[in-house]
Amino acid sequence: MEIFAGLATVLTSPALIGWVVLAAVVGMIVGAIPGLTASAAIAMLLPVTFYMDPLSALAFLYVIGKSGRYGGSIAAILFNTPGTAASAATQIDGYPLAQKGMSSKAMRVATVSSVIGDYIGEILLIIGVGVIAAIALMLGPPELFAIYFAAFVVIGSVIGKSVVKGLASAALGVLIKMIGTDPITADERFTFGSFDLLGGIGLVPLMIGIFVLAEVFSQLENKNAKTIQYDAPSSEEARARNRLSWAEYRPCVPHVIRSSFIGSFIGILPGLGSAIAAFVAYGEGKRRAKHPDEWGKGALEGIAAPEAANNAVSGPSMAPLLTLGIPGSTIGAILVGVFLIHGIQVGPTLFVTSKELVYSLFAAGLLGIACYGLIGYFGAAAVGRLIIKIPTRVLYPLVFLTAFVAAYASRGSLFDVWVMVTAGFTGWLMKKLDFNPAAFVISFVLAGGAEEAFRQSLLLSDNGLMIFVTRPVALGILLLGIGAVVFRIRSLRREAKQDEL
Repeated sequence: MEIFAGLATVLTSPALIGWVVLAAVVGMIVGAIPGLTASAAIAMLLPVTFYMDPLSALAFLYVIGKSGRYGGSIAAILFNTPGTAASAATQIDGYPLAQKGMSSKAMRVATVSSVIGDYIGEILLIIGVGVIAAIALMLGPPELFAIYFAAFVVIGSVIGKSVVKGLASAALGVLIKMIGTDPITADERFTFGSFDLLGGIGLVPLMIGIFVLAEVFSQLENKNAKTIQYDAPSSEEARARNRLSWAEYRPCVPHVIRSSFIGSFIGILPGLGSAIAAFVAYGEGKRRAKHPDEWGKGALEGIAAPEAANNAVSGPSMAPLLTLGIPGSTIGAILVGVFLIHGIQVGPTLFVTSKELVYSLFAAGLLGIACYGLIGYFGAAAVGRLIIKIPTRVLYPLVFLTAFVAAYASRGSLFDVWVMVTAGFTGWLMKKLDFNPAAFVISFVLAGGAEEAFRQSLLLSDNGLMIFVTRPVALGILLLGIGAVVFRIRSLRREAKQDEL
């Protein structure tokens, strides 16, 4: 199988192994810092990958995404502050357990569950991605555009609390992507006579602004927020209390397996992401628990279920990206940029032109899971103590400076720095007004492929837009996208009615 050849490629390259180990450490630390996310770390480090070979660059950022998802649990358990949105579900039972003096035990449960969930998701990706790619190769431009359209409306409607604001965020991403020159006629679009805008808006400075600078601005707003201090268990009795035995973890296993499949399924669907997977798994786990009244008070199963689902999303979320060129998450959207920077076109043909690269990336992911699992199991508490010692007055100015350097380094252009600053303020405002920066970025990435598929479809058609109606598969996908929006609107209305009662 191709995956064994990929493992051989990874394990015979000391440099690649070094990048994977470094990624596991970096992702865990960034994920554990309250307010920063794996997406922010990847966006900042994106310019570094310009000077790396394609496999090392992709593996480095891919593993940061994996370990960053896990790292969020450290802050959730130790400081009662979720490092990521998905780890908010872990916080429900993790922090009460830490208050009982069993923080290390809680983190070990989170580590083991994250590793199992991540491995299940990655294996399902390896097994199924080839089949999805083979089906995708049979699709024509009308079907591909229908998939893009469905992705736009689903991502716009699912992410966030407002369907209208979500769709508006997605539309803004498409509009910003159109700045530059027409890919067919070479006419100027929305450049307003500016030479700098002829080449369009750069992906790297836009992402750094949206994910990094906007987060720094948000943290500056909350600079007076208090962080709960954490002290490591010192006595022998405390250390014994924090050891995790198989008898204690065994009741968690059914929750971990079930939650891993829940997370894997949600991961395939563009736009849903880890946070939804974690809370769905937590709710389902509590519903099936033998002692549901213990959940929320420090139940080990209440940590295991959301952590397994959270990390199980990682692998399957790559399936729509690799097979259709449609990123299912913000991390996927950034990885699209890495592929394009190295001249690799994502989509169905990727498995024809670069199959070895893809399966080597999967193998690097398997190694990365083992790395963050070992480091986290024995060192998560040390990471937590290290983070709490870094003053925010030092941390965030450093992140701010690094963002400026990264934006300039991408193309050596001061214009990109201004793009980053503008994107930072835009992302900050979008958060304050409940718009969706993630939907904006994913739509920005998708817009180029969607326009190409749309133009090709019209060239194939004798009846204009009717080609999307007369092709059954394209029509079915369009209806699925519209149906998803309708379902989302109805569910939001139902929730609003329940809140009124």
